[in-house]
Amino acid sequence: MEHKYRNIIKAVSWRLTGSIDTFIVSFVITGKPVLALSISGVEVFTKIGLFYFHERAWNRIRFGRMEVTEPDYQI
Repeated sequence: MEHKYRNIIKAVSWRLTGSIDTFIVSFVITGKPVLALSISGVEVFTKIGLFYFHERAWNRIRFGRMEVTEPDYQI
């Protein structure tokens, strides 16, 4: 299980990377830096929220997780 603040930090760092990519792609397609900046500026907020809730949902799913067990002996 991860703390919620870890998910927030992961979401923000990933979104910054994604927004730079979105800006570059938008600029290449439109040729307009202001339009590209506005597109990447809007999507940064929507996708941070989506990523956060996606991470929280996956924290509740046991699929692919390994159980940590305590050793049978005591020191």
